[in-house]
Amino acid sequence: MLTFKRALVAAAFFLAVFYLTTRSHTTPGSALLQDAATAAAASTGAVAAGSASQAAGSVGGASSSSSGSAAQQQGVKGQLGDVGGQKTLHVPDLSKMTLYDKLAYQYPYDVDKKFPAYIWQTWKYTPANGEFTFREQEATWTEQHPGFIHEVITDAVALKLLRLLYAAVPEVLEAYDALPLPVLKADFFRYLILLARGGIYSDIDTYAIRSALEWIPDSVPREAIGLVIGIEADPDRPDWHDWYSRRIQFCQWTIQSKPGHPILRQIVTHITNETLRMKRAGQLTGFHDKNVVEFTGPAVWTDIVFGYFNDDRFFDMADSTGLIDWRNFTGMDSPKRVGDVIVLPITSFSPGVEQMGAKDYDDPMAFVKHDFEGTWKPESERHIGETQE
Repeated sequence: MLTFKRALVAAAFFLAVFYLTTRSHTTPGSALLQDAATAAAASTGAVAAGSASQAAGSVGGASSSSSGSAAQQQGVKGQLGDVGGQKTLHVPDLSKMTLYDKLAYQYPYDVDKKFPAYIWQTWKYTPANGEFTFREQEATWTEQHPGFIHEVITDAVALKLLRLLYAAVPEVLEAYDALPLPVLKADFFRYLILLARGGIYSDIDTYAIRSALEWIPDSVPREAIGLVIGIEADPDRPDWHDWYSRRIQFCQWTIQSKPGHPILRQIVTHITNETLRMKRAGQLTGFHDKNVVEFTGPAVWTDIVFGYFNDDRFFDMADSTGLIDWRNFTGMDSPKRVGDVIVLPITSFSPGVEQMGAKDYDDPMAFVKHDFEGTWKPESERHIGETQE
């Protein structure tokens, strides 16, 4: 029989259990742990933002693409929410982005990272095919770069690879498919593969004289450089425009880059938009070889590079003495650094042309030898004409 005393003891016991149970979920210690976790998360975000700022500072003091991409990534991280103890990711609506911003989101640029150990080349056949005629040139890249991944990509493989890499940016694939000439696709491919994966692109008819590990001067930290280019032509004569498209012309048969570099992002954007505009206007039919240099070749490449050098999104132009143009590079015989770009002298990628100040293949600054046998070459033939008076 339940007596009053027993009922009182039972009530006291249940009240004690209830108090202890609820107390275990609301103790000051638990609240402190929750506050600490919140503070740690905030601290992590601050550190990541600080790292992005440092990366931007290493690109010559500009609000560079590296800072923009890092900030964009940080913004995505900041959208991680806690719903029922699970993390949710709010992905931005790519359909509302410009093509340039889509590429920045898909292929972020981090100048602090190492240059990827890739060598990319394209040709109709792979070295395993009996009709491949560039074995000597192709072998030099493997010999000079032990440990690198070296790929010779055929047209069929290039298309499949790009469909994989650019599935989230269908307008790029549409533009690639619409290009009417193989040389246009080959030009576009070099920019696309370097933007997405980085490394070295070099035309198949090019010998590697020195390892890419020697291309950047020892005085320049590699974590401050995201792109290495060379000068193709420096025609110091009044009639230069009869032979070349630009007074200083940067070559694009050999390029080294880190993924996502803003120059690559810009040229991919430019070629894609221009191709799709011409496609819709019915202007790609009957496209002529002579227009290649301006459409995907060294002329437009040179324009995009100079555009980057003078873009106040990437460089502080307040203290600039003027635009950076051909005058800053003509006659140079040693590398020059502009922000996160190394520009090599004409000897480095165009040795042995016996003009425009280029030295021979045995010069310490000679890095590659381009034969122009496996590429479109109307302008390259002008190297010979240049020597004629």
